[in-house]
Amino acid sequence: MLKTLTLGLALAAASAPALAQVAQPYDIVILEGRVIDPETGLDAIRNVAIRDDEIALITEDPIEGELVINATGLVVAPGFIDLHAHGQTLLAGRVQALDGVTTALELEAGVYPVADFYADAAEEGRTINYGAAVNWAAARNAVLTGAEPDEAGALHAHEDGPDWRYTPASAEQTATVLERVRDGLNEGALGIGVLLGYVPGSGRSEYYALHELAAAYDVPSFTHARYLSNLEPDSSLEGFQEMIAVSAATGADMHISHLNSISLRDINVIRPMIEAAQAHGVNITVEAYPYGAGSTSIGTALFEGADWQARFGGIEKSDFTLAGTPLSDEAFDRLQAEAPDTTIVVHFLDIENDPADRAILSQSILFPGGAIASDGGDWMVNGEVLPAETWPLPDNADSHPRSAGTFSRFLREYVREREAISLSEALAKTSLIPARILADAVPQMRRKGRLQAGMDADIVIFDLATVSDQATYEAPARTSTGYSYVIVGGTPVVREGRLDTEVRPGRPVRRPTQ
Repeated sequence: MLKTLTLGLALAAASAPALAQVAQPYDIVILEGRVIDPETGLDAIRNVAIRDDEIALITEDPIEGELVINATGLVVAPGFIDLHAHGQTLLAGRVQALDGVTTALELEAGVYPVADFYADAAEEGRTINYGAAVNWAAARNAVLTGAEPDEAGALHAHEDGPDWRYTPASAEQTATVLERVRDGLNEGALGIGVLLGYVPGSGRSEYYALHELAAAYDVPSFTHARYLSNLEPDSSLEGFQEMIAVSAATGADMHISHLNSISLRDINVIRPMIEAAQAHGVNITVEAYPYGAGSTSIGTALFEGADWQARFGGIEKSDFTLAGTPLSDEAFDRLQAEAPDTTIVVHFLDIENDPADRAILSQSILFPGGAIASDGGDWMVNGEVLPAETWPLPDNADSHPRSAGTFSRFLREYVREREAISLSEALAKTSLIPARILADAVPQMRRKGRLQAGMDADIVIFDLATVSDQATYEAPARTSTGYSYVIVGGTPVVREGRLDTEVRPGRPVRRPTQ
């Protein structure tokens, strides 16, 4: 009996460290929230435990942690993933964090050179996760004009040299462009950014060869269609036909950027065409943002040619705004000639006043399997990009309101007010679907967009009753509301609705480099 008792005590002592380890509090626990995981369909009151940078446990049982977040009455969801974030600065990321974004990627345009982008971002630090494709247009600009990398990012013609936007490349030039794109992929780029609409005169053979390269590397392209027009020839419809044909022929995964603005008012024709292509196995995905206006540089090829206004559906120059103010014809022409890099807002759909235009936009927003992406940009004052460390965002800071409010506007309008989509389906569009679009090419993305044990602890906690965009065209610098916590890699960057400027847990999203 004594021997048995002694043995029992010894076993208890031996197991004590293991028991203590199991009972050790988690770093963060989120209690009694409405936990939604779009992949598994979970939508229930649960407790979530975080240890280090990953979700450790989702349970109905009581749990303890060093930081306890009471999420009663709140939604706990995967952090939002923005596939179309041109604003790749510390400041832009801070604003997006207040819109529920935990990962913001520059994929449509991409960056050039790729290695320099990742190095600079790592040195500065980021509030949220970051990454980019390689910028084909910039590589092409550099090859055809000899431009330095900084200048190669400009989307207008140079004073000297050929107009690289309309000049077909020779076989030798095409080979050099492809080599530079290949270099970017070898440096970890997430795919190929193809600003085809800004380079409409590039050859179709070059576009095809670019996707042969994408297929060889098993990475997606992120394409802005060649044409932005409701008039034939050279219409948006033809642009979509080209993209579908190239994807089908090469086998390359092709992501179509901002379906809403590329299709303009032809969505009723273009949407079924894309759906039919998908049904036949063509690897096409899409995204959209919930605004009736876009934004770009005034000197781009989109606004050139004698009939460009008609091609936009009869748009007027006063439909373009700068810092919330409509442009006169004279101001438009002057900026286009003297300051072509000026960022303007172009109002192509009147969703506030026209139900037909609102229905057109909804066709893109609610596209089955489509992602929500902002197409957001940098923040400027008087045309100058604000320093990265700027905070808070000045009231007079200028950008498109989508840079601050895309995801909140989508949740407010399409889920809460219009009930056009369920909350779980909406959260799939903001998290799971973007992650899946990249998952084959980028292993890191298989751990994002999901609220499950073992996944990255990128989490957003919000009040569905109050979550809302505040940014307007007249006051774009108003940040979104309704977010209690935004957690990036296990670190809260938004606490009780306030941004924590002392932490920079954002990590690079990058393909493995050779």
